[in-house]
Amino acid sequence: MTAEAEEGEFHAPTIAEFYPPAFLFEGTPFEINRIMMIRLIVMVLLIVLFWLWTNKFRKSVKTGNVVPGRFQLLGEMALNFVRKSIAHDQLGEKDGERFLPLLTTIFFMVLGMNITGIIPFANIAGTSVVGVPLVLAAAAYVTFIYAGIRKHGLKFFKNSLFPSGVPVAFYTLVTPIEFLSTFILRPVTLALRLLMNMIAGHLLLVLCFSATQYFFFNAEGFMQLFGAGTLLFGFAFTLFEILVAVLQAYVFTLLTTVYIQLALADEH
Repeated sequence: MTAEAEEGEFHAPTIAEFYPPAFLFEGTPFEINRIMMIRLIVMVLLIVLFWLWTNKFRKSVKTGNVVPGRFQLLGEMALNFVRKSIAHDQLGEKDGERFLPLLTTIFFMVLGMNITGIIPFANIAGTSVVGVPLVLAAAAYVTFIYAGIRKHGLKFFKNSLFPSGVPVAFYTLVTPIEFLSTFILRPVTLALRLLMNMIAGHLLLVLCFSATQYFFFNAEGFMQLFGAGTLLFGFAFTLFEILVAVLQAYVFTLLTTVYIQLALADEH
C-alpha cells in the first residue's frame, strides 16, 4: 500500500496510486513501472504453470499412470471448469473446443492479474490500469465479430443491425440502438467493468490499511482503538477482494462466450 501518513496526518489514497514512477527504461516505449512489472511476472508464472501442468499430463500418458497427482488434479479441475462450465455450456462441445484456447487464456489471465491486488509486496492488480482490460476486451470484440462473419458472412452485420420481426418503420430507432449495444458498448462495458472493480477494491484496501497504520502509530489515546476496527475491515475486504478477483475472471470470460454464442446464432 502506498498511501502515506506524513507528520502525523492521515492521507487518503488517490488516483496517483495507479501511476507509480518508472524504474526501468524510463522515457522509452519500453518503460516499466511497478504495475507493468507485476503484469510481466504474472505472465511468466502463468506460462510456467501451464507448462508444468501439460508436462505432467504428457508424462502420465507415456507412463500409463492414470491416477493424477494433486498438482495435476488441480490443473485438470481448473481447465475443466473453463471447458465445461463456460465453453461447452454456452457454445456446445464443437464450438466450445474451437474457442477454448481464447477463453482459457482470458480466464486465467484476468484471474492472475486480479489476484495480485491482495498479494503482499504487489498490492495492486495488473488489471487496475486500463491497458490489460482494453486488450482483453479488444480480443473478445474481434473474436465474436470473426465468429459471426465466419458463420454468416456479411449477413452477420445485417442480422445484427436489422433484426427480423421488427417493422421497417422502427429500424430508424432500432438500428442505431443495436449498433451501439453490439459494436460499441460490448467491448467498452467489458473493459470498464473489470477496470472499475479492481480500482475500487485497491482503494478500499489502501484506505483500510493506511488508516490502521495511522491509528496504531500516529493517533493518541483512545483513538488508537479504532485501528483494530480498520484492521478487521481490511481483513474482511481482503477476503472479499479474492471473491471479486475470481468472479470478475468468470464474468469476463462468460460474457465473451455469450457474445460469441450470439454471433453464431442463426437469429440474434
